[in-house]
Amino acid sequence: QVQLVESGGGLVQAGGSLRLSCAASGLTFSMYAMGWFRQAPGREREFVAAIAWNRVTYYADSVKGRFTISRDNAKNTVYLQMNSLKPEDTAVYYCAAHSSRYYTSSPAQYDYWGQGTPVTVSS
Repeated sequence: QVQLVESGGGLVQAGGSLRLSCAASGLTFSMYAMGWFRQAPGREREFVAAIAWNRVTYYADSVKGRFTISRDNAKNTVYLQMNSLKPEDTAVYYCAAHSSRYYTSSPAQYDYWGQGTPVTVSS
């Protein structure tokens, strides 16, 4: 059974930083591209960042230069380092696994999802 468990969310002031983690189990982690998405109240889920098996990365324009996605295949874990946080980054953040080595920004193409971790950025 595949499980993705996010952690690291919380409350932070604008300009601050958080590091999210997503621990995966039940899948051959190195064979999956991994992504981070977020969903704010009343809004659709949106793409944040993705990383391929070879650590090539892809970011939404809204987070480029502020967020960094990385992965540790030995620990079956993907990370999202978030710096210079803004109130508009407030959302529930989800990690997801895509059964391809290559990344995609389309949530419909992801096979497995975590339960989400909330991030609140105060102004």
